[in-house]
Amino acid sequence: MVKHSTRKKLKEKVYRIVMSIPFGNTITYKEIGIKVGALNPRVVGKILSKNDKLIAIPCHRVICSNGKTGGYRAGEDFKKHLIDWEKSIIGS
Repeated sequence: MVKHSTRKKLKEKVYRIVMSIPFGNTITYKEIGIKVGALNPRVVGKILSKNDKLIAIPCHRVICSNGKTGGYRAGEDFKKHLIDWEKSIIGS
């Protein structure tokens, strides 16, 4: 079992990475897991599923390795819409 302080540090690392994703860009759960230090992508997803600050911590920019959007608190369709909208704003 993972200690509370360790879980909190992992959560903070994941959130910091997500907050650094540029507007209009995406990163995968796996890439975040690697950056954190061999963290399973499913654990990254579980951490992000509890994000209640969707604007400050833009977890909609995190997608699956296979290109699918993955889950999102506000719904997968809305997540896809946000990703597409951001990309249209920056022109990519």
